[in-house]
Amino acid sequence: MRKLSDTRSAAPETLEHVELLRRHAISLPALDSEAFASLFDRYGDARVVLIGEASHGTSEFYRTRAAITRRLIERHGFNIVAVEADWPDAARIDQHVRRQRLTDWERQAFQRFPTWMWRNLEVAEFCDWLNRFNRDLPYERRVEFRGLDVYSMVASIRAVLDYLDKTDIQAAQAARERYGCLMPWRDTPARYGRDVLYGHQSCKEAVIEQLRSLLELRLEALGRDGEDFFEATQNARVVQAAEHYYRIMYHGSSASWNLRDRHMFDTLRHLLEHRGPEARAVVWAHNSHIGNANATAMGWAGEFNIGELCRTAWGRDAVLIGMGTDRGEVACASEWDEPMRIKRVCPSRPDSWERLFLQTGFPATLTDWRDNPSIELRAALSETLLERAIGVIYRPESERQSHYFEAVLAEQFDAWIWLEETHAVTPLGPRQPQAGQAETYPFGE
Repeated sequence: MRKLSDTRSAAPETLEHVELLRRHAISLPALDSEAFASLFDRYGDARVVLIGEASHGTSEFYRTRAAITRRLIERHGFNIVAVEADWPDAARIDQHVRRQRLTDWERQAFQRFPTWMWRNLEVAEFCDWLNRFNRDLPYERRVEFRGLDVYSMVASIRAVLDYLDKTDIQAAQAARERYGCLMPWRDTPARYGRDVLYGHQSCKEAVIEQLRSLLELRLEALGRDGEDFFEATQNARVVQAAEHYYRIMYHGSSASWNLRDRHMFDTLRHLLEHRGPEARAVVWAHNSHIGNANATAMGWAGEFNIGELCRTAWGRDAVLIGMGTDRGEVACASEWDEPMRIKRVCPSRPDSWERLFLQTGFPATLTDWRDNPSIELRAALSETLLERAIGVIYRPESERQSHYFEAVLAEQFDAWIWLEETHAVTPLGPRQPQAGQAETYPFGE
């Protein structure tokens, strides 16, 4: 891949690119229409469809990918929805949508900052639909809702112990002894890595031994309580990954980012393997995780992500779809652990991909180059321009430095959904997170 020789992004200099995008853009009809849904049948042959978002607080991004996901489930047999969320919290939703237990997940799950990212009206409406869809299906065919992320160390320890308390008292006691190593940091897990950096003994061997011990029970447990055992094993994997994440996070953001995305990819792979040969997944996460990192400044700086790993593993069977907007409102915070606010999103920069799509004049479009033979379109999308990324923190006053990065769109995604003006998600329940430092600190894209 050719990288620019300097740090400036090339601005579109002619109307040629805009006219080309106009010819290839497909105008998007209403989300609830058959016309909208049928546009995404083109991805029905994939094994994994990854749908991104340019921010964690935009209603239209959530609603659009929910509509796409419904179509892939109903018409094409996709049976896993895997999201950038903690495994134990997503497990509450999974119990609800697969009708194992009708949980009050809107109140019980996602209590830590940023609460609005998954505990919002848009997610709740999709989960209500999924619950109804699963109602008349046998359990083994019901669609799962799973979390991919690494941050839930304390909750995952609790889940492993709860499982072993019910199945093997001696194993539970051994697990308590191993995980006891991490208990001094149960309220502030981010401090663990700093303390290890300054000489405190690490818990690496203890958490590895616990996962190894649990996996030795695999054959016996899978025959007796396969689903519960799979849940417990995945929670043990989360603890191991989280211990490693916090241990290296102070050594640099690239190492911790790569570990996190490797864990998310491995979790997705375990989900597909556990479901069997008919498994097909839709992944919801930020564009920075979904798009192929090798086509962005992230990758050029040594970072990889789940999108790049999926493309390497499954090739054409992994579809990467990005989303972008020009302006509107977003739910976000100004600093970590601060209250949620609704902020105005600045109009896009003139040297950005967002501005290029804005100039087409279409308010909502799908541009697809996975199956599009146009050499001209690929060439136009193979330039290096800026792309905006808003996480849970948004700082419009320093937007260029805080929220833009260079990207080659043609290699980053297979398709791009453009929504010119967008609005904030609607949070459920109290907007304030629980007290105490979140496990996601100081990162959390």
